[in-house]
Amino acid sequence: MSTRESWARSPAGPADTGTEESAARAALVPEGAGDRLVRAAPLLVLLQICSLQAGSAVAKTTYDRLEPTAMAGLRLGFAALVTAAVVRPAVHRLSARQWGAAGALGLVFAANNLTFFQAIERLPLGVASTVELLGPLLLAVALSRRPAHLAAGLLALAGVLLLGAPGGHVPLAGLGFGLAAAGCRAAYVGLSKRVGRLFPDFTGLSVALLVGAVVLVPVAALADGDAVVRRPGLLLPGLAVALLSSLLPYALDMTVLRRIDARAFGVLLGLGPAVGAGIGFLALHEPLSARQAVAVALVVAAALWSFGGGHGRRTGPEEPPARSLREPDGGRSRRT
Repeated sequence: MSTRESWARSPAGPADTGTEESAARAALVPEGAGDRLVRAAPLLVLLQICSLQAGSAVAKTTYDRLEPTAMAGLRLGFAALVTAAVVRPAVHRLSARQWGAAGALGLVFAANNLTFFQAIERLPLGVASTVELLGPLLLAVALSRRPAHLAAGLLALAGVLLLGAPGGHVPLAGLGFGLAAAGCRAAYVGLSKRVGRLFPDFTGLSVALLVGAVVLVPVAALADGDAVVRRPGLLLPGLAVALLSSLLPYALDMTVLRRIDARAFGVLLGLGPAVGAGIGFLALHEPLSARQAVAVALVVAAALWSFGGGHGRRTGPEEPPARSLREPDGGRSRRT
C-alpha cells in the first residue's frame, strides 16, 4: 500500500485532535516503532547536528565569492526542488489547516536561513550555533515544570550573555542576527512538530520548503544573483548545502518530533555548539577565545543537564488510542 493510500485509509482521530493529525500518526508510525524511535532520538539528532554544521561550513567557504543571502536562497531553493521531485506533493488535496501549518513553517524556513547565514558571516560557527541554540533551549525550559530545567535554562542564558558582555569581541550585528535565528529556531521546533502531526509523509515538509523558497529566492537573486550567473560553479556547493543543511536535518527533525516532545528535542540540540565549534576549527580554522569556549561549554552543559532529567518522554495527549479501521468515526455515530 502506498503512503498516500495509507493516509486515505487511516482511521480518524478524536474530535479534539483533528483527523489530519490522527491519520498522520496511524499511517506513519507502526505499532512498536515509536518506542524504538524514542530510543534512537539522540543518535538521529546528533546526525542532524553534524549534517547541519557541515553544511554551514560549506556555505561559509563560499562567502568570499557569494553573499550569504544568495547562498541562503540557493540552499532553500535546491532543497525545495529536490524535495518536491521526490515527494510530489498533491497540494490540491490539502486542508486549510495543513496549508496554514506548512505555510507558517515555510516562512520560518526563509527567516531562519537568512538570519543564520548572516550570523555565521560575522561570528565563528561555534559561537553562532551557541546563540541560535538559545531559542529552542529556552522553549524547552518554558515547556518544563521542573526546577532543574529552569536552572539549566539560566545556565545557558548565562553562557550567551558571556558572549555578548563587554570585552567579548563579538560583533553586535552578528549577535543580533544570531538572536533572530534563535527566535526562528524556537518557532521551527513547534511548527515542525505541528506539521509532522498533520501530514502522514513528507508532503508538509515539501510544501513548507516551496513556500520558503518562493519568499527567499527572489530576495537572494536581488542580493547577489549576478555572482551565480558569473560563476555557475557555485551551484554545486549550493546543492551540497541544501542536502546537508536542509534536506537531511529537516527530515530527521520531523521524524523525531513526531515521537518526542519539543522540550526533549530542544535540549537534544545542545550538542550543536560543540559540534559547530569543532567543525569550525577543523574546516574553517576558527579557534575560539577562552571566553567563547567557556560560553559554549556552559550552553552545552545546560542542555545535557536538562536532557538528563527527562529522557525524551512522549506526551500523553499526543497519542490517542488506536481505532478500528472498520469504524472510520471511531464508533461515534453509534453512540450519538
